[in-house]
Amino acid sequence: MLGYYGSYDVVVCGGGTSGVPAAIAAARAGAKTLLIERVGQLGGQMNFSGPPGFAYAFLFNGRGEQIIGGFAQETHKRLLEAGHALPHLRPKWRGQFTFSYVDPDWWGLLVYEMMKENNVELMLHTMVTDVILDGNVVKGVVTAHPSGKSIVLAKVVIDCTGEGEVSYLAGAEYDILPKDQLEPSTVAFTVDGVDWDKVLAYVKSNIDDFIFDQVLLPYNGMTVEDIKKEVLKAESILDIGEIMGFEKIRVKALETGEWHGNSGIGFFLMPKEGGRVLAHFQHSSHVGNADCTDVRDLTYVEVEARMQDIIAWKCIKKYLPGFENAYITRVCPEVRIRETRRIICDYVLTADDVVEARKFDDVIGKSSFPVGGKHAVGDRALTLEAVRLPKDGGSHDIPYRALVVKGLENLLVAGKAISTDRPSHHRFLQQTTVTGTAAGVAAAVAARRGVTPRALENDLKEVQEILIKQGAILYGTH
Repeated sequence: MLGYYGSYDVVVCGGGTSGVPAAIAAARAGAKTLLIERVGQLGGQMNFSGPPGFAYAFLFNGRGEQIIGGFAQETHKRLLEAGHALPHLRPKWRGQFTFSYVDPDWWGLLVYEMMKENNVELMLHTMVTDVILDGNVVKGVVTAHPSGKSIVLAKVVIDCTGEGEVSYLAGAEYDILPKDQLEPSTVAFTVDGVDWDKVLAYVKSNIDDFIFDQVLLPYNGMTVEDIKKEVLKAESILDIGEIMGFEKIRVKALETGEWHGNSGIGFFLMPKEGGRVLAHFQHSSHVGNADCTDVRDLTYVEVEARMQDIIAWKCIKKYLPGFENAYITRVCPEVRIRETRRIICDYVLTADDVVEARKFDDVIGKSSFPVGGKHAVGDRALTLEAVRLPKDGGSHDIPYRALVVKGLENLLVAGKAISTDRPSHHRFLQQTTVTGTAAGVAAAVAARRGVTPRALENDLKEVQEILIKQGAILYGTH
């Protein structure tokens, strides 16, 4: 039997790194808001299928200008003040590839506080199984949960599912590559008990064994050799950030069959209470040739990633200096899916838009992340040969039209499924918070005015003003 759950101004489907800020932004803009999430944990790739530990990268462009504020800045600031984050780490040699480390577990607790602060209603342990349509007008969604099935009505629906599932169910156009070309997926794990002095000493004494990509640093006037000299001055592992390399160890382990060969060896850092630092292995499993919108492939990935993690951890514990007494504290509950559908919207953001640092009248946020860098199965986690950054160390605008789903009314998409070409795919944490916030504000304004989100494309001033009040950075940077 199909029951009736309720009617809302804004219904956000998916409680990950776009859905959380979308719901908060909509509620702050005055909308009666419901957030639907298929599990009981909010946060997605931030603290459930990630967690990447560093939380936010590229909040600054190559000129050192802060280009992303809003939700990312607010959560970092609140956690920093509470002792659950580190200050923005911006050593010169990192260029714009800087980190803002937070404790993802405390981030996950904080966002529940923010939901209550802003009166966002939650509907957890709930799947969206269908979309209610009147012609091409989205009226709500059908949900399934432990108490059965029910309909939820909405003036505006926001698809923050990551894979564009709601848009797909509504019949939206989308783009997806053949599965042998999609980025691999990962099940990440975190470890404690690391002797960081020993790790740092090994890095310094084997500096040529590590990877420092100058391709991401064209605006700091430094060569790879200059960067190595800076790393040799590091007094703490935090002065380095993520560690990529251990090349001699990887090659030896491949020869002995103790490494799976699907990625390089490396990890990020994760701050914990009491000044502790954990190692987060985000790339130790890489499962390719799988389309995670296909349940058979998705199931295969969940299993294969864990088999690779077992191999990786045995190798890490045996060979990496400083990890002899380390132990796993968490294996993420589900796979981190890097790439599936990109929903076609009224505008498709292109690689040229990114590289030319283009600005748009309907700007709803910015990004300085380069085009071309993709994860792949092989000897490295990330392929950087085709990387191109925004010109002159600047950033590009993200246009509102890239969130308005083509051919459908009352439906916005945010997060990694927004409308881009493949090279400029906006899947990273900081980008998803930006588009999520913008979708939330736009949905609230459209609902209050009684118009569709598409009607705002030529009348976006109020949305932009609210975004700025909520901390978004729209103007005044390169």
